[in-house]
Amino acid sequence: MLDHLEGIAIAPEAIKWLHTPTKFRETLIERINQAQKCIYIAALYLEDDEAGREILEALLAAKAANPKLNIKVLVDYHRARRGLIGQKGDSGNYRLYRSLMQQAAAPFDIYGIPVKSRELLGVLHLKGFIIDDAVIFSGASLNNVYLQKLGRYRLDRYHLIESAELACAMVDMIDQDILEDDAVVKLTDVNDVRPDKMQLRAFKQRLARANYRFRGVTTGLRVTPLVGLGRKSNKLNSTILDLVKSAESEMFICTPYFNPPYSLSRAISRRLRKGIKIDIVVGDKTANDFYIPPEKPFSTIGALPYLYEQSLRKFMKRQQWAVEKGLLNVHLWKHNDNSFHLKGISVDRKQHLLTGSNLNPRAWALDLENGLLVHDDQQQLQAHFADEQQQLLVHCQRLSHYRELQTLQQYPAPVRKILNRIRRLKADILLRRIL
Repeated sequence: MLDHLEGIAIAPEAIKWLHTPTKFRETLIERINQAQKCIYIAALYLEDDEAGREILEALLAAKAANPKLNIKVLVDYHRARRGLIGQKGDSGNYRLYRSLMQQAAAPFDIYGIPVKSRELLGVLHLKGFIIDDAVIFSGASLNNVYLQKLGRYRLDRYHLIESAELACAMVDMIDQDILEDDAVVKLTDVNDVRPDKMQLRAFKQRLARANYRFRGVTTGLRVTPLVGLGRKSNKLNSTILDLVKSAESEMFICTPYFNPPYSLSRAISRRLRKGIKIDIVVGDKTANDFYIPPEKPFSTIGALPYLYEQSLRKFMKRQQWAVEKGLLNVHLWKHNDNSFHLKGISVDRKQHLLTGSNLNPRAWALDLENGLLVHDDQQQLQAHFADEQQQLLVHCQRLSHYRELQTLQQYPAPVRKILNRIRRLKADILLRRIL
């Protein structure tokens, strides 16, 4: 099926790798400054911090210089209306948006997209920075750490694709399938109204049918944009499964939080039994954005990295035979106190998925996700993808045995207490579905 999946034709030189968060930030601001027609930004959040303000100021300057410039920013509604985890009071990012737009000579709209009634049940995880006839695609959101503004960074993937047709397809989907809906809220309006349950339910159903519309080709170097929400008729999920099942020789998988849905885990296991070589790059628990160092005050959210590590340990234990045969290579990424946020799959050096999906049950069923599948049958881009992978592995440690990952008994006392309570309540099954 993948061989006949339509995509948008691109030239080999149309895609560029930005590699670092600093290069991503510089390119994003440079493109904003040069924009002539439109700027559409879709991200989980745009933070009220130095990097977030830098992006907003660049957008405001571009709009002031060219009032006809069509600027639309999409963020998750619930995430925008709360502060950081543990932060009390009304400190959501929407307060910054309103303040800046009220003062601006040429304001623009920032939209809050309520994918579900609560953040826990699903968020806007749509990705893409569309500027004129180009798309910068990354799983990154916009704040100091993602953009490496003050030293620390959260590593992601960053690709610049010059394609007017791809940009048009992504803008069209946002305009028609998202922004026209009554459930969408303008966060820049002082008197925004929270959507009711009926509006949210109807919006979720419409989002589940959202799609990118384009005139595609089925041969040559091409990019297929994909979007999905929910378990049923999710084109992104089904394509990911088909991609894994199609592997004939090798596969390279990146995910920050190792907790694959059962169908994906089973497909990976079956490929191993077929003799397919699989490399999996996952963040060390200390490179998780929820990790709390032992010397700092602990909170419940700090147990998440340990839950993910236990999921990885169980998977490796089942597949230890493949590790010993050299078929399965699990690489733990860690670089100082930085964090890891990469996602994606490459199969047989010919097909490459760029996505913001964490390849976990939450992405599979709850969040609105998208991705770009690059078809490269002639391997015209293989050297670039191989270089990206090698740069990623520089800060990785290959695990030779599942016992190299810690057990519950080796965790700090507060973590053991929480995980033991979760086990007693048998809540781990539910947690795996929403994490």
